[in-house]
Amino acid sequence: MSALATALTTCDMILIDGLHAFDFTCDENGLTIECMDGRQLRRWVFTADQVAAASREGNDWCIAAAETEHRLTCLDAFRAPDEDDHEPDLEDTADR
Repeated sequence: MSALATALTTCDMILIDGLHAFDFTCDENGLTIECMDGRQLRRWVFTADQVAAASREGNDWCIAAAETEHRLTCLDAFRAPDEDDHEPDLEDTADR
């Protein structure tokens, strides 16, 4: 598994060419990314060889496509805690 593929397994979203993408898959066939840019669906498909050849520049990755190069940043999404014990139920507070 390449370094970029490893990074993609632990991230929740990607910034590709300045666009946030939550819908992506990375497997033995390569990397597929989809996101909405306004009303337009944007889609990128990279082969496993392109993912393996990606180079790291600081927090970003440069991945070459057929005619251009794209900049990826792996990001972690913020998550709420799993425990609901810290907040009272709305039904319980409505009766007071």
